[in-house]
Amino acid sequence: MKIVVTGSSSHLASVLLPLLCEINEITLVEGIDVCKGDFQHRKFKENILDIRDPNIATLMHRCDCVIHLAFIVLRSTLGRKRKNRELIFDINVNGSINVFQSAAAQSVKTIIHLSSAVVYGAWPENPDAIKETQKRKVMSGFSYAEDKNKVEDWLDKFEQRNQIAVIRLRPHVILGPKSQPFLLSLIKQPFYPRLPDPQPLLQCIWESDVADAIVKSIHLQSSSILNLAADPPISFKQMIQLSHKISIPVPMTLLKFIHQSLWKISSIGEEPGWLNGMPYPLIIDASKAKKELDWTVKYSTEECIKNLQNKLM
Repeated sequence: MKIVVTGSSSHLASVLLPLLCEINEITLVEGIDVCKGDFQHRKFKENILDIRDPNIATLMHRCDCVIHLAFIVLRSTLGRKRKNRELIFDINVNGSINVFQSAAAQSVKTIIHLSSAVVYGAWPENPDAIKETQKRKVMSGFSYAEDKNKVEDWLDKFEQRNQIAVIRLRPHVILGPKSQPFLLSLIKQPFYPRLPDPQPLLQCIWESDVADAIVKSIHLQSSSILNLAADPPISFKQMIQLSHKISIPVPMTLLKFIHQSLWKISSIGEEPGWLNGMPYPLIIDASKAKKELDWTVKYSTEECIKNLQNKLM
């Protein structure tokens, strides 16, 4: 079995690639990324290539499954280009489309697309547990959410035109020692937004649990959409209190002002749009993934925070 992984030098790929290479039936893993990664294995071949490059189709010849991880999650990774919205859209959306079209051209059997729970959006009217049938709703001003939704919009039509099993995995916030630096910094700092009770609830998921779900998705023979998250949900306030003996509430208006100011005048932080969802709940139901994949999470939401804090100390 041959597997192609885009975003092969990403944080999640560093957890996923060793698992793939341990599977006997997988004989070759082709990695695609613009950056060189650290992972080495006799079954793994690294290709320094942009996902927008049409030549990626040649790497998918006789490929059984394409795992699409490549995506600009944090604008800060682009340095001076972090405010170039057109570039980000081109990489995230047009790059993803190129990956999927290349897979179709090479008659790939299965595509696993790492989407996100953010496609539902954090809204005051959200139900207690969002199922995969919930309509997606874009959080405008948050490019990551906008682009994840655009890709899924395109996939809706792609699935109708092609006989390919498209597996869309929608994980909540992915945490772990190899997770995004911005997420690690959020947990390390002692501040949380002062919000009225009841506090909005959210979830997260440990990186190895996501990697395990990806591996289990390889053999699915029909398209599916699967939420991935740990339970029970807790508030961001609780997350910070779990990590710090002293935690400090800050008015939401002040947090937004500070964040917007840093975004304008420095290279610190991320685009302000993601803060708009903090006052509202985003809880997803992962029971479908547990059933279809025979998958279970190893760590609860609270354990994810405690484990991460131990790793950071």
